[in-house]
Amino acid sequence: MPSVQPGAGTAFETDDAEELPPLLELVHAGGAADPASAVTEGGPVRQKLVATYFDTPDLRLTAAGVTVRRRRGGDDAGWQLLGAARGGARPEVTLPPGRGTRTVPARIRAMVRVHGGGAALVPVAEVTTERSLRRLVDATGAVLAEVADDRVAARRLPVDGREADDAGTAWREIRLVDGSAEVLGEIGAGLGERGLTAGPAASALHRVLGGDARGAAARRPEKLKARSAAGAVVLAHVREQVDQIRAQDLPARLDLPDAVHRMRVATRRLRSALTTFAPLFEAAVVRPLRGELTWLAAELGAARDAEVLRDRVAAVLAADDEAGPAAEQVLAELGRAHRAAHDRLLADLDGERYHRLLAALDELVGAPPTTDRAAGRAKEELPRLVGRSFTAVRRLVEQADAHPTGPARDELLHAARKKAKAARYAGESVERVFGDDAGAFARAMETLQEALGEHQDSVLTRQRLRELAATTPSTGAAFLYGRLHALEEARGAGHRRRLADAWKAARRTSVRRWTR
Repeated sequence: MPSVQPGAGTAFETDDAEELPPLLELVHAGGAADPASAVTEGGPVRQKLVATYFDTPDLRLTAAGVTVRRRRGGDDAGWQLLGAARGGARPEVTLPPGRGTRTVPARIRAMVRVHGGGAALVPVAEVTTERSLRRLVDATGAVLAEVADDRVAARRLPVDGREADDAGTAWREIRLVDGSAEVLGEIGAGLGERGLTAGPAASALHRVLGGDARGAAARRPEKLKARSAAGAVVLAHVREQVDQIRAQDLPARLDLPDAVHRMRVATRRLRSALTTFAPLFEAAVVRPLRGELTWLAAELGAARDAEVLRDRVAAVLAADDEAGPAAEQVLAELGRAHRAAHDRLLADLDGERYHRLLAALDELVGAPPTTDRAAGRAKEELPRLVGRSFTAVRRLVEQADAHPTGPARDELLHAARKKAKAARYAGESVERVFGDDAGAFARAMETLQEALGEHQDSVLTRQRLRELAATTPSTGAAFLYGRLHALEEARGAGHRRRLADAWKAARRTSVRRWTR
């Protein structure tokens, strides 16, 4: 039986001697009831697909899980950029094949610069597939299953002085290309009954690159303990955030769900680590980096805030039976604002300032500018630095309590939210070595941060709604903005109760005892 649940994209290894039976027979073998008589199998469609893969000479894209290729033949000829897998799917960009066969389009080069560092992209491998494509279709012509019988030949191309692999490698696979999940599962089960094995086999590119591709794989995480050097613990966290910024670059460019938020969080975590654990680093090197990370977080924040406002208002309108026809106009205005903010973000991600920051971060993790304190044991250096982050939160909350309401209180609570977030990040960054103590601290700070965040989101939403009401040319939209503002004000009481409860829990001595 197959080693994985078969579905679209599943490939079964086989050899040239295997005779692939009609798809209807495989559906029977998979245990399905007799398919309707209107289901038919079309004759095989023969295709020749040739894919040329591009990478830097040292395979930086492969290391990042990113693929750039130009395909000829078949239904998807052209340039393709495949990002690293994300939630079971891969971000994808496709462009027409154009005339140039060895020059990657500028748009794709810009999108992978974050991984390639601006190095030239050259052909590194060629994969030729002789495909026999078979389909099951119903009476309406809808495709129930599309199965490819592929004979693949792949070879490495000469790069940076290395000779081409003229012999290359070859194999045969049966690939479930597309169709109904149920029918594909039945066909996959039928193939399993014939002894074929399905699984997460290496991609064609990894097969042809062999050891070079494996050598480009991600580094193994360090095994760190409380007696490890404090600098090593913090730098492990710093590297993770730098990697995450790069990983979210393409999804953020494509405006995929939550991508801008994830990239912003990684930027903030990184800046927070360099602030909380500043005594472990040379100030002259790290201070400018913190400033540039503040800039990047702000640019990401503008796009994220526009997204949050759009989605927040959309959720309220979806539940409001009295919104009326103005709702569509309101959503259109917020949608345009979000697109404009995202366009500005794209310009930033294509800019030199962003890429200079990435180069500086590479230097930070490659040759860390640490002080003598970084060599001290984590258990002696880090807890006190984490504890200081809570002290900053307490000072701001106590100042806010002196202002029952009004802009001054809102500003202080907004500042407290930032500090609570920094405290949470500090706890999470050392949880790998301090375990449950750091985890409990981080969770308490997260709860406080979220309560403060609800308050701040409401403040910003009300402010933006007032601005929109004052500038919209539509009387109906202005009235609706006013109603939304009133609803936000009504929700404020609930925010205040949650904030009081979260602050009471965060002040408990048991949460912070380990930081003393």
